Amino acid sequence: MSLHLDEPHSGDLAGRLNWLRAGVLGANDGIVSVAAIVVGVAGATTAIAPILTAGVAGLVGGAISMALGEYVSVSSQSDSQRALIEKERRELAEMPEEELAELTEIYRVKGISLETARQVAEELTAHDALAAHLEAELGITEDAVVSPWQAAGASALAFTIGGVLPFAAILLAPESIRVFATFVAVLTALIITGTLSARVGGNSWVRPTLRIVVGGTIALATTFLIGTLLGTSGVV
Repeated sequence: MSLHLDEPHSGDLAGRLNWLRAGVLGANDGIVSVAAIVVGVAGATTAIAPILTAGVAGLVGGAISMALGEYVSVSSQSDSQRALIEKERRELAEMPEEELAELTEIYRVKGISLETARQVAEELTAHDALAAHLEAELGITEDAVVSPWQAAGASALAFTIGGVLPFAAILLAPESIRVFATFVAVLTALIITGTLSARVGGNSWVRPTLRIVVGGTIALATTFLIGTLLGTSGVV
């Protein structure tokens, strides 16, 4: 039997794809959020100090917010996973025959004959009973429990990496093309991340990339318009 070496067979592939997708989405959030803030301020004033202050505040505040949100979310998920693992471990210790029958039934329902399903269940139980039940019943492994701290750190890092781009663009570009340069940098970055996100999901890149580019354009145009109106009205 030949193996398809170009196809992923690792059980944690879905987890890795989720991490990559979360990283791309975090970077998108950083790009759009920070860009909207600095462009909005730039619409109200050409002074670099307010733009710098707003950009730093948006970058730091956004990264912390992303980290906290991810930490709370993943903590709840990991707590639930650990509770399920402990429940399964306890059931295997207290009622091994019932658990073996349950595992047999899972494979029988999938289309395997009763005799074969029983043999598979017995062999998997002898090898690693807990792992067999976690995979068949819950679709998880003990190693798949995500660390909230890692998730929080990755989310904050992705947001920061994305947010640095528009921040640098508006600070480094000449005043006369400051906002235009930021628009170009942001939309280019969104095209890249949108395409990457689509590729990760195995989808066509055109529609998802168009959605994120249109959304980013609306966000930047809206904040710039609001900043300009506030600046010209003398409110700020």
